[in-house]
Amino acid sequence: MTAYYRPLVQNGVVRPKGAVVLAGQALWFTHAECLQRDTPPRVVAAVDIPEPWLTRLIQPRAAIAGLEMDRPQIMGILNATPDSFSDGGQHNTAESARLAARRMVDQGATIVDIGGESTRPGADFVPEDEEIARTQPLIRAIRAETQALISIDTRKSAVARAAVEEGAGLINDVSGFTFDSKLAPFCASIKAPVCVMHMQGDPATMQDNPSYDDVLLDVYDFLEEQVSWLENLGLDRSQIIVDPGIGFGKTEDHNLKLLRNLSLFHGLGCPVLLGVSRKGFIGNIGAEPRKDARAPGSIAVALSGLSQGVQIIRVHDVAETAQALRLWAAVR
Repeated sequence: MTAYYRPLVQNGVVRPKGAVVLAGQALWFTHAECLQRDTPPRVVAAVDIPEPWLTRLIQPRAAIAGLEMDRPQIMGILNATPDSFSDGGQHNTAESARLAARRMVDQGATIVDIGGESTRPGADFVPEDEEIARTQPLIRAIRAETQALISIDTRKSAVARAAVEEGAGLINDVSGFTFDSKLAPFCASIKAPVCVMHMQGDPATMQDNPSYDDVLLDVYDFLEEQVSWLENLGLDRSQIIVDPGIGFGKTEDHNLKLLRNLSLFHGLGCPVLLGVSRKGFIGNIGAEPRKDARAPGSIAVALSGLSQGVQIIRVHDVAETAQALRLWAAVR
């Protein structure tokens, strides 16, 4: 039976004997929770974690497109869509996108993530030519404005190819490279960094009664399988980011279980991205129906993720998040 090891992450300058560093960061752990399907969890000492788990947990993460992974990075969300759940219709011209991207970078974003197809629950499919028409001019304008890393949020190889031609340097696929069979080989052929996200179903159906045997271990297994597959295609594991896909084919309870146990995903040996900004469960738990008023709840969950070693947080409210991150870091 497969055993999984979730480091019990701690922070502090003074470390006890047996402490090991988590993923080359300032965080560390002395023990981990050992998880197995249909078996009660148990706690083991870090020194008793078998290889290759221990190596993957402690090895420093390589830089992604020049961005160091030993400190938190902020990915700003910029959707060139009329129907995204929070910011649809706000950035559908090259000029508005250019100004928005400049503002995000000035406020502290090191990555600008551009999407041309809404992935909100119930969203309709967007043809690739329409998605290219939405995103390519924006990427061109943003690249002329800033040298920040541009990410293309797409499931489609043609869209990714057009985005890379204009200067995008990261491909972020919400389907985890299961939608378009040509996308992963394209990324491997140009050695482009990628983000692999977990989603059950597709945006149109993903919230129709999602179910799992064990959401934490099922999501981990999916990501491990996709990362290994991408490695076999020629991508280096160090250039693969993983995202558990909070809110994508998950109930509120599923989301909370993943968020409580995010440190498990460091066992994949990849940087971890967390995207929770303004999502429905934040509105439900935080009693805030207005999507654009959910920055406090979004930041609270993001900081919880950073406390577990998440390297990248994907956000709408860049200035507010950057301010909170600076204070969080100073106190710690």
